[in-house]
Amino acid sequence: MLLGGCSDIGIQVARRIAAATADDARTVVLAARRTHAPERRRVLDAHAEQLRAAGAGAVAVREFDADDLPSHRGFLAAVAREFGTPGVTVLAFGILGDQARAETDSAHAAAILHTDFVAQVSVLTELTTLLRVAPPRGGRRGAIVVFSSVAGVRVRRANYVYGSAKAGLDGYACGLSDALTGSGIDLLLARPGFVVGAMTAGLMADGVKPAPMSSTPGEVADAVVDALARRRRVVWIPGRLRAVFAVARLVPGFVWRRLPR
Repeated sequence: MLLGGCSDIGIQVARRIAAATADDARTVVLAARRTHAPERRRVLDAHAEQLRAAGAGAVAVREFDADDLPSHRGFLAAVAREFGTPGVTVLAFGILGDQARAETDSAHAAAILHTDFVAQVSVLTELTTLLRVAPPRGGRRGAIVVFSSVAGVRVRRANYVYGSAKAGLDGYACGLSDALTGSGIDLLLARPGFVVGAMTAGLMADGVKPAPMSSTPGEVADAVVDALARRRRVVWIPGRLRAVFAVARLVPGFVWRRLPR
């Protein structure tokens, strides 16, 4: 199940999983908001075609609004009734937001935090509650992929609203992963650096240059799928960012606050 069915990173992960499990003829659920809007439907139809070509037995598109917290339990229950509990769930929804606007527009700042942190916590709580009582398959009740970011490892002045949401999500996911130990539910926390894709296209159009050690959606997906197979808890993308941020934690504040995205 891909929550954020229009995500370019998410679809790359789903394609690789579909290809690896083609013999199982597995169903992929693409969940997204405004699924009937023409431009979004075109993206979803293209993603569905990619998944079928990769080996998915079937692809189902379902309406899902991450910001509608009260709908989460019913949505997940409906998916479980129709398709069974998901073997792998990828949380790929989120917004980058406008940092400059968020510094003076409290509603916009709250909207970023709501989508990138609060909604993720709500989905994870409802999803893990559902999976805890699911019958195990091959020793697993399910796997979950959560996308944090290096932006949340040490928050920078240049994007502190988005970074603070990711910092909260990162901490929550680490704690949840510990809480799930022994439950048969695997949680993988992905920490990519700057990803050159649809989410950052607007930044680059405004003249923001990709940060060093940037990745593509395909490279992120390769790392995520490999980490899932190894049942790892955390994956940095690329891996050398782990060492970079071990040092970054020691950089003096007066230097850190001047760094770009």
